Amino acid sequence: MASDDDRHALRRLRMVEEQIVARGVRDEAVLTAMRAVPRHLFVPPGMEHVAYEDCALAIGRGQTISQPFMVALMTELMRLAPDTRVLEIGTGSGYQAAVAAHICAAVWTIERVAELSQRAAATLGRLGVRNVSLVVEDGSRGLPAEAPFGAIVVTAAAPEVPPALLRQLQPGGRLVAPLGPQGGTQVLTVLVREGDAFRREKSVACRFVPLIAGAPAAEDEADYDGDA
Repeated sequence: MASDDDRHALRRLRMVEEQIVARGVRDEAVLTAMRAVPRHLFVPPGMEHVAYEDCALAIGRGQTISQPFMVALMTELMRLAPDTRVLEIGTGSGYQAAVAAHICAAVWTIERVAELSQRAAATLGRLGVRNVSLVVEDGSRGLPAEAPFGAIVVTAAAPEVPPALLRQLQPGGRLVAPLGPQGGTQVLTVLVREGDAFRREKSVACRFVPLIAGAPAAEDEADYDGDA
């Protein structure tokens, strides 16, 4: 009889073929990472059976773990290499950071809700991921002490990219973010730094939770009840 791990592995392989490869993601490093990282460990307890479905899932505190295809696409759009240093804005469950960390040298990930950052740290530690650094802070400010970064991924939507993040992108670097109005449809957008200018590339329509600027969230704010 197949074990739970075997069943999850089969679901993961099916997810990659049916949801990701079938929609045009071709980067082999991304596909390998998506096959390897156990998404069911990043969802809330009791939701493991839907971890490999084609949808975002609520993880509490008003946040979600993104649809697998969107994680794969955003990772592909960053064009990661083994020596790339990545900054992620919006740790959430830690799943996007784990996928990127499977490919590149180092990931710094910022989350304003300490509870989510702590859960993500525990999951990454359980998996033995050692090249992800977690920070509880206002993500719109980035992480200037560790800049510049070869790639920046923003996992929450804003009308435009915060200027601080653009300043922390190295020449030739790529920033991937959903841009558009809160509550409406956004467009997944890539900004490529060319000197002091930024070339803009548009990808697919998407819908993300909003990017919130300001001090990290207090521990006693809304509990485990987020919307996808």
